[in-house]
Amino acid sequence: MFGSNSVVGGGSALDGRLAINQGIVQVAGSSLTIDSGVLRKLATESNTLRTALMRHELMNLALTQQVAACNARHELDEKLCRWLLQTRDLLGSNTLPLTQEFLAQMLGVHRTSVTLIARKLQESGLIKYRRGHIDVLDAIHLRDAACECYSTINDHFERLIGWRPPRTA
Repeated sequence: MFGSNSVVGGGSALDGRLAINQGIVQVAGSSLTIDSGVLRKLATESNTLRTALMRHELMNLALTQQVAACNARHELDEKLCRWLLQTRDLLGSNTLPLTQEFLAQMLGVHRTSVTLIARKLQESGLIKYRRGHIDVLDAIHLRDAACECYSTINDHFERLIGWRPPRTA
């Protein structure tokens, strides 16, 4: 999961390697693109840019490792809360244009499992969901219901790239 806090594919400028992944845009927004050859040339000329790209690559690795550990260790309700909070942070909005089907795919579970937990979170007053939209109503208590991976991921972001989500309720 990436937003305005990161770079996708920037590692290709470090060693000219080919991309091994495909990005999927789930939510509309703006972005910038640059030809990898141009970025590679700029990175060879700038220690600052090269260092920033390497830190983003390290962040991608740390995020992937943390999410893999989270998926293996934590309960679905904790993982869903983490995922909703991360999405909220990256969008900068309490309104998340996500379907339960998409959430189920991202969490590797059946949609009915997401439906049951989303219903429980809605009954607790943490979220409100309707077809294709989830509104975060109580981010503080949603954070309490999330696993510690949410804080760990944000600590990695801050340490490696100097970004932390705004502290909002």
